[in-house]
Amino acid sequence: MNILKISRVLSLMLVAVFASCNVQKNAIVAHRGAWKKNSFPENSIASLRHAIDLKLPGSEFDVWRTADDSLVINHDAHFNKLLIEQTNYSDLIKFKLSNGEKLPTLYEYIAEGIKNNKHTLLVCEIKPSEISKERGKETAIKTVETIKKLKADKKICYISFDYDILKQIRAIDSKTNLQYLEGNKSPIEVKADKINGVDYHYSVFKKHPDWIKEAKDIKIILNAWTVNEATDMDWLIDQKFDYITTNEPELLKERLNIKK
Repeated sequence: MNILKISRVLSLMLVAVFASCNVQKNAIVAHRGAWKKNSFPENSIASLRHAIDLKLPGSEFDVWRTADDSLVINHDAHFNKLLIEQTNYSDLIKFKLSNGEKLPTLYEYIAEGIKNNKHTLLVCEIKPSEISKERGKETAIKTVETIKKLKADKKICYISFDYDILKQIRAIDSKTNLQYLEGNKSPIEVKADKINGVDYHYSVFKKHPDWIKEAKDIKIILNAWTVNEATDMDWLIDQKFDYITTNEPELLKERLNIKK
């Protein structure tokens, strides 16, 4: 091997070392966007834009599919007392969000989410269908297709309480980041199904502290939700979680600064 090749190899090794040393811990994920402090509607374009403008590491949102196959962003199964899965999109948008926005489609939301965004991971929760497991998996496929159409897949992490939804996504995309929400599987079980991380309610990790070590040992992502109290934030910071999902991103940023 000549000197030039040796130099290139050493440079690549140094890059790898520095990359491994600079893995960010306790990265803030704004739950349903950064909405609370400024009273934006949850899951609105405004709350997403604010999370991006704050340069938060992540912003989470929720996807449902309407009766006429529109993918929309909303947390609950209903919008203005209408069940989303049983209602056409044209009927849903007759009602506005509190800031005057209409209920955003996934396409509109992601298009905004990749605009002027160099810092914020878009954390896409696909809601389990209340009609059937198969419908949930179909929603997952349509969601991935939409995100790929927008060339946004490198900015996305998928999460779900429905394990079959995550397995369906893995079947059509071998590389995308997947995290499981339900809290009923060990990190080893999750990794065996090629899912990248456990994203559980923080109380699950307090019941199973061994899962924290296990996840770190097998190198899968540790995320916790929805963490809004300073004492819980401090515990997770001390445990060096990869991500902490919160309705209070400003408070979590304060706690991280104190803990430095």
